[in-house]
Amino acid sequence: MSNTDFFVHESAYIEQGAEIGFESMIWHHCHVRSGASIGTNCTLGKNVFIDTSVRLGHRCKIQNNVSIYVGVSIADEVFVGPSATFTNDLVPRAFNTEWKVTETQVAHGASIGANSTIVCGVSLGEYCMVAAGATVTRDVEAHQLVAGTPARHLGWVCRCGTVVSRGVDRPEELECSGCLVREGSK
Repeated sequence: MSNTDFFVHESAYIEQGAEIGFESMIWHHCHVRSGASIGTNCTLGKNVFIDTSVRLGHRCKIQNNVSIYVGVSIADEVFVGPSATFTNDLVPRAFNTEWKVTETQVAHGASIGANSTIVCGVSLGEYCMVAAGATVTRDVEAHQLVAGTPARHLGWVCRCGTVVSRGVDRPEELECSGCLVREGSK
C-alpha cells in the first residue's frame, strides 16, 4: 500500500512493518510500532502511541495523548477519549524482568471517556460507555454505562450513546426513541 492511501503527518513516526489501513489519518507526533495494525478509516490524534502487536479495528477514533500497549485489543468503531490510559501489567515493578502482559479487550462500538483508566485484564462490551475520568477495574457489559473510581454501574445506553435506563437490570429494549423512529422510517 502506498502512503497516498492514508495520511501521516510529517512529525509522526511509523516503524517499518506497521500496517496502516486505507484512508486512516495519523496526526502530529504519533508513533506506530512495527507489527501494529491500524484498520481502515481510523483517526489517531496528536501524540498517540500504538505498541507492537496491537490491532486497531476499522473506523476507530483515538484522541490526543493515548497510548495503546501490547495486550490491548480494540475492535471496530471504538472511541478512545483524550488522555485515556490503558495498562498491561497487573503487578508493575521497574525491576521485574519477567513481567507478564495481561490482556484487555475493547469490543465493537465501545466509547471510553477522556482521562479514564482501563486497568488490564478487563473486557469492555459492545457499545458500552465509560464516563470521563472513570477507573475501570472489572468487566463492563455490552451497552452498560459506568462512571467513577472505581467505575460503577450508572445505567444502559443505546448504540447511539443515549441513556435508555438508569436501572440496574438490563432492559429488553436497548434502543432510544430516536433510533427506534429512524429504524421505523427505513
